[in-house]
Amino acid sequence: MRPEGINFALVGVGGQGTILASDVLAELGLRLGFDVKKAEVHGMSQRGGSVTSHLRWGAQVFSPIIPRGEADVLIAFEKLEAARFVDILKPGGLALVNDYAIEPLSVLTTGVPYPGDEVLRERLAQVTPHAYWVKGIEIAETLGNARTANMVLLGALSGLLDLDESHWDAVLEQRVPARFLDLNRQAFHAGREAVAAAV
Repeated sequence: MRPEGINFALVGVGGQGTILASDVLAELGLRLGFDVKKAEVHGMSQRGGSVTSHLRWGAQVFSPIIPRGEADVLIAFEKLEAARFVDILKPGGLALVNDYAIEPLSVLTTGVPYPGDEVLRERLAQVTPHAYWVKGIEIAETLGNARTANMVLLGALSGLLDLDESHWDAVLEQRVPARFLDLNRQAFHAGREAVAAAV
């Protein structure tokens, strides 16, 4: 995918680094010379609730809000969130999903079962054949810190966009505290390698 203007929808659960990921993408868009607009909904994020971020790159962007069916890219940091928000993705758009489950309160308190992978994958397949599943937490844990899963997903995204990797590296250096930069770079590159085989 070559970015001449992209609508990104990022969805996840509180504590997964969804906002940092959207900040990195916003900074990247500015570095590339785009007009960038961003809006976030935190909800009950500190209690494990949904976090969504709308991010738009373009020659001129008037509103950060992405209408239903107009996101070019859906990045989901939790797989049920991918299914919940897939309607924002345009038909044939790109979906990047962290293959990881965080059971919502409704599952924990009411006994409603968490949907199986087959159901979740079928839900995405109804909208796009371009869905990539990445074991972000698993990869991050092998590097020693599960909290870098958001960088694993960004690394995977970088492998699907037609951008020079140096732009990403410069933005990571700008946005990530120096003491965590090396680890986050490792996570980023691991995500890029993880998606390479599927492209």
